[in-house]
Amino acid sequence: MKRWWSLLVTLSLFVSTLHAITLTVIVKGLQNKKGKLQVSLYNKEKSIPDKNLTKYYKTKRVAIAGDVVRIVFENLPKGRYAVSVFHDENDNHKVDKGWFMPKEGIGLSNFDTINLFRLPSFSNACFELDHDKEIVVSLIYL
Repeated sequence: MKRWWSLLVTLSLFVSTLHAITLTVIVKGLQNKKGKLQVSLYNKEKSIPDKNLTKYYKTKRVAIAGDVVRIVFENLPKGRYAVSVFHDENDNHKVDKGWFMPKEGIGLSNFDTINLFRLPSFSNACFELDHDKEIVVSLIYL
């Protein structure tokens, strides 16, 4: 009986990895290599905007080694996702703001510009993830 149970568990783990999806985020447009880059993945309505950087599904903070940075999220289930990128130049783990707008570079999936007339939300930043995918997010410095 233990062998059958062990075989069943192993088989279910194998089958679940067959449906795991990889998302590669390519970040372009960095103005410098100061600080860190935070790339966050969102999977729920009303999770964006995320002013305090706490509503994400998964996040990664990485050092900036070049003009283009690649971040890989593995073992994701199918679904709708949005990506937010934040260039934390002073590495203080928060988005520094001037007059209502970020002073450091930010970027979102499906966005080329951000302004008071086109503010980000999950619904306009999301995309369908049903197979391995690569997306490009360009940073915007305001």
